[in-house]
Amino acid sequence: MSDLFDVNAIFFAVLGYPMSYIEFFGTVLYLWSVWLIARRNVLTWPVGIASVLLYMALFYQIRLYSDALEQVYYLGASAYGWWYWSRSRLERHTLVDVSYGSGRALLGWAVATAALSAALGWFMARAHLRMPALFPEPASYPYLDALTTVMSLTAMWLMARKHIESWLYWIVVDVVGIGLYFAKEVKFVALLYVLLLALAVRGWIAWNRAGGRWASASERPDRPNPVAPALGEMPRPGGG
Repeated sequence: MSDLFDVNAIFFAVLGYPMSYIEFFGTVLYLWSVWLIARRNVLTWPVGIASVLLYMALFYQIRLYSDALEQVYYLGASAYGWWYWSRSRLERHTLVDVSYGSGRALLGWAVATAALSAALGWFMARAHLRMPALFPEPASYPYLDALTTVMSLTAMWLMARKHIESWLYWIVVDVVGIGLYFAKEVKFVALLYVLLLALAVRGWIAWNRAGGRWASASERPDRPNPVAPALGEMPRPGGG
């Protein structure tokens, strides 16, 4: 059973690309969790936790150490999000309310994200020298990896707090991730990020319609609408 968590344990091949068990099931679960969160469905969190555990093992094995450490945070954030969203629901089948944060908060998060990304990138570029037992090989693309990691941490927290701007962070992460994972030759994960980019755009549109600047008065968070349409039931301008 432990061999299934090895990146070299191949499930099947697609056009000559060897697909490991861990990459395939981690990707499927992650796509499912993003689809659920775009619909503001609380089940996104337990599904996401299963994906996090698989990706933690995958990223460590391909030496994307910042991404591997990121998954530890995701475990805690997912547990918190699961609790926070469950407590926010008004009744069964009621969708979670969402809103934008304040302008000051948005600026603060942006500055903190930039500073932490630079600091983490600097550290991870030297981690194999300082802690060779834990990081036996030099990190790949340490600054880009750090940027996507810190932006993902910020987005995850904002999403757990039901802030619409979290989707803008995810859009940037997905664009960078497409190139990063393609360069690391985990092409199925790179393809995942193409799909995640489309879902992030859809999610941003859906959350805006549900509780942001595009929402009708009856759909705003201060007046929750228990019959507000889910993502799959609303118009999707610009969506594929």
